[in-house]
Amino acid sequence: MKIDLFQRIDNRTKGLIASEKVALLYNILTALIICVLFCQLESPWKMLLNRVWMLAGGAVLYALYNYWPCKATMALRAIFPLALLPYWYPETYDYNRLFDNLDHIFASLEQSVFGCQPAILLSQYLPQSAWISEPMYFGYFSYFPMIAVVVFWTLFCKFEQFERTTFVIQSSFLLYYTIYIFLPVVGPQFYFPAIGWEQAAQGVFPDMGHYFSSHAELLPGPGYDKGLFYSLVEYSHHAGERPTAAFPSSHVGVSSILMYLAWRSSRKVFFCLLPVYVLLCISTVYIQAHYLIDVFAGFITAAMLYRMISLAYHKWFAH
Repeated sequence: MKIDLFQRIDNRTKGLIASEKVALLYNILTALIICVLFCQLESPWKMLLNRVWMLAGGAVLYALYNYWPCKATMALRAIFPLALLPYWYPETYDYNRLFDNLDHIFASLEQSVFGCQPAILLSQYLPQSAWISEPMYFGYFSYFPMIAVVVFWTLFCKFEQFERTTFVIQSSFLLYYTIYIFLPVVGPQFYFPAIGWEQAAQGVFPDMGHYFSSHAELLPGPGYDKGLFYSLVEYSHHAGERPTAAFPSSHVGVSSILMYLAWRSSRKVFFCLLPVYVLLCISTVYIQAHYLIDVFAGFITAAMLYRMISLAYHKWFAH
């Protein structure tokens, strides 16, 4: 299928597109939070300045589109807010580190529901060999490639769905990040090493208070440590992971939303992504990034958010 991304279009979109509007809204919301917490944050001026640069980048792409309105410049405008997600994610830690950690509540709930800690048992009872470990880490690593597949499939093959797709993905991420700002849960990979693995295995979960406001150490995950995907995940974790964003699991939530979008766009894409999606959901517990209740919360919130965001798009943004 030949698609000319650079052919000028006559009926160009006026004003901001959907994903730009939700990104601007999140930018303003977090700027207000920075102003409220100004004296408690470590680098509030830098955080505010970063927002100015983001707005400037969006303005440049907006001007480029108006100078040369085509699918390529429209795609740049829609993808630019998605490219900012790696910044928005670790920033949630800058806010929620100011509140008391809540992992003792969530780990206790996990123990009450399942009678154990699945994040410990799964890595203990599954073999640590490459044939188990590498598929798990491949699934976890495939999170952002899954996003790219869905976004670029609609760009090249279902352009009429492109704006809606990027809006749904962008909105779901930013809604999860809003939750993480106010819900300081770090997950097993941070909490269990901090309290001691023996205590965690015995079901003893002390309140850590503000411990994670000054401790962000992340120990290596379980599995075959010489594997390619193990190394890639460990590298990405040490580069950008922070003690934040455990409940609900955005890995599970956003990937579930991606599957809804893939089902709507192409059944072939859906079934190609399905094995990766299953591995991803299991791997979040296997590598101890999440409690199992985080995974179930990811499924539930994904269904709710997809429905809510889709309704919002059709009500306010659909052409």
